[in-house]
Amino acid sequence: MQTQAKTWWPKLSALVVAAALGGAVGAVGSRALPLAGATPSAPAAVAQPAAPLPAPAAVGLPSFNDIVARYGPAVVNISTTGMTKTADVQQGPQLDPDDPFYEFFRRFGVPMQPQQRPQLTRGLGSGFIVASDGLILTNAHVVDGASEVTVKLTDKREFKAKVIGVDKPTDVAVLRINAKDLPTVKLGDPAASRVGDWVLAIGSPYGFENSVTAGIVSAKSRSLPDESYVPFIQTDVAINPGNSGGPLFNAAGEVIAINSQIYSRSGGFQGLSFSIPIDVVKQVEQQILAHGKVVRGQLGVMVQNVDQSLADSFGLKSPNGALISGVNPGGSGAKAGLKPGDIVLKFGDKPITASGDLPPLVASVKPGESVPMTIWRDGKEQVLSVKIDAAKDAKVAQAVSDEGQAKLGLAVRPLTAQEKAESGIGSGLVVGQVTGPAAKAGIQPGDVVLALNGTPVNSVEQLRSLSAKAGKRIALLIQRDDAQIFVPLDLG
Repeated sequence: MQTQAKTWWPKLSALVVAAALGGAVGAVGSRALPLAGATPSAPAAVAQPAAPLPAPAAVGLPSFNDIVARYGPAVVNISTTGMTKTADVQQGPQLDPDDPFYEFFRRFGVPMQPQQRPQLTRGLGSGFIVASDGLILTNAHVVDGASEVTVKLTDKREFKAKVIGVDKPTDVAVLRINAKDLPTVKLGDPAASRVGDWVLAIGSPYGFENSVTAGIVSAKSRSLPDESYVPFIQTDVAINPGNSGGPLFNAAGEVIAINSQIYSRSGGFQGLSFSIPIDVVKQVEQQILAHGKVVRGQLGVMVQNVDQSLADSFGLKSPNGALISGVNPGGSGAKAGLKPGDIVLKFGDKPITASGDLPPLVASVKPGESVPMTIWRDGKEQVLSVKIDAAKDAKVAQAVSDEGQAKLGLAVRPLTAQEKAESGIGSGLVVGQVTGPAAKAGIQPGDVVLALNGTPVNSVEQLRSLSAKAGKRIALLIQRDDAQIFVPLDLG
């Protein structure tokens, strides 16, 4: 079974998204009419027309055959195999009539319990060689969950690849094959690319090996939902499942990005492709090779965009910057004195035009370093020095690390202020990982634990205390989407 390329299905309508992603429309110049009653000796002033754009060079469309011939052999096809677990919903457990929850679940039903079974999966993707001794870059989602990774070169040779490391937040993976004197690509500078420049991709869409597609850069520094660390390059290059992990070349034959995602309602190309700038990729590669993992800086704040009405409210001349909507207690932002309502205008010497500009800049800072930040507060600019903390690894942050939560099989965290505002839930604990009794009962990541045996839970410490005192059977009240349900847990 062929796996799909990483795609993005927005929650907004296609019309709204199209409007959000579109560029500004330029104003049309006009000429003033003569004033009534003007004398011949005093002609009305005429607005000077804008200087015309230089005429385009009389050349045909570009040909990329030289780039393909020279660097195409450095683009590889990646196939993976792995095992995944599929859930078959089975009948829930039979409750003892003497069970205190028997009558409740007799009337409202017992949650169905999924039974998981292993299933072989196969996937296809692309990658490219960056060192002649077999170092390869691709997307993390191409090799995610793979037990075996095979790399095929254009000369038909195949190698078993070792996954050196993956970084899911940026969707970058580093592989190595046991080979020498391999062809390599040349890396370029994404910052030098301009909107409207020609670009091309080489990859294996739907398994059609070493296919070439071309287009232009549509936008730069594009922020996508749930993608905090990558200022994507948007193009109209045809990218389909199997292109993931392949290179995006500029017209000079330099790789400026890795093809990663598409906007699609069908699963196929619809004119919008998103690629990870190669400078972001190189930072990840260097950390993986040096330390086996990626360490990022963290500011410990929540931000949102500044629109015109907010800019007017805060006295800003233009709607730029990242508005701080929440500050995590004990984080580097709180220690530096940042407050909700502050607007970050600069991070170091980098201007912040939108909220999406801030996270990748913070992430690129080595933990422990101090960075000056220019903020807007009380109608004027101020400069604060912020010592950046290390971001916690997602797996470590969500790991079950105490006796009470381990007993339930839950890894939880408190709701953020933004989540409370968006969901309307005043208190509760968000489920991050599920194992043991909680998994058997059908609790899912993303559920919000509201109460244990009827007692509302407001903190991780309270859940730990309540679960430690509980008996062998408990009932958790959880919020899932717009519904609240009780879920029984058998703790044995």
